[in-house]
Amino acid sequence: MDYFAQQLINGIVLGSIYGLIAIGYTMVYGIVGMINFAHGDIFMIGGFIALITFLILVSMGLTAVPVILLIVLLVSMAITALYGWTVERIAYRPLRHSFRLAPMLSAIGMSFVLSNYSQVAQGARVKPVPPIITGGYTLLDQNGFVVRLSNVQIIVVVTTIVLLAIFTWLVARTRLGRDMRACEQDQTMAALLGVDVDRTISMTFVIGAALAAVAGMMYLLYYGLVDFYMGFVAGIKAFTAAVLGGIGSLPGAMLGGLAIGLIETLWSAYFSVEYKDVAAFSILIVVLIFMPTGLLGRPEVEKV
Repeated sequence: MDYFAQQLINGIVLGSIYGLIAIGYTMVYGIVGMINFAHGDIFMIGGFIALITFLILVSMGLTAVPVILLIVLLVSMAITALYGWTVERIAYRPLRHSFRLAPMLSAIGMSFVLSNYSQVAQGARVKPVPPIITGGYTLLDQNGFVVRLSNVQIIVVVTTIVLLAIFTWLVARTRLGRDMRACEQDQTMAALLGVDVDRTISMTFVIGAALAAVAGMMYLLYYGLVDFYMGFVAGIKAFTAAVLGGIGSLPGAMLGGLAIGLIETLWSAYFSVEYKDVAAFSILIVVLIFMPTGLLGRPEVEKV
């Protein structure tokens, strides 16, 4: 039971990171109706920017960890949001009224551009960093097995919950959120009613990229490393989480992220780690057979 409790904590933390990335997928799909396959690489860019900012601040002699983390968070969100805006302007906006596969192919191409750009700029080797946040709490200590909850795990989960609450409120209660929901239903009618569709879509990409930057920073704090390839793997897992939870639903994206994180962690703990991805995708298939729109997805309404 102690071992299960520890793996449950690990799965929730991993799922929180997947959920933050999945929210970006589901926000873009909800408005544009396309999957931004470059979103995983935006997450990777956010991790690299967080690492570079951290190293610059440390080299300048700054030692206050809370101040460093706050500056790193703000800088990585701002710069990564600019990347998200650029992806929308280059890969999506010119092809928005083209056939449906064109923006998807363009986004896949942008994914390769970003990953190879990072490989050339930062090198192909893994970039490790010493533990930034240390310490934690011992929850159980029985039969020689210790169940610990580290401070960085607490930060990851609390940050995820707070951001989910903020962006759920933003979509449900603010003018920008109303514009997003209007564009999701009918972009032409939204434009006729005074909604700036181009600005709304750009802001959606910017917000999704900012969330991916937070996920990249949380990944750096939790695992202590970044590399140019992590965006592809995490992006596929987060996309799976968005589909499992119900793409288009913010709570669904987070629920799907937690589900994928728990499946991977528990399967690796009790079965073969080599088949953790097989287990995750198999459960996705089973769920979609019986619930085609995902756990919290809404059924598609045919437009006339």
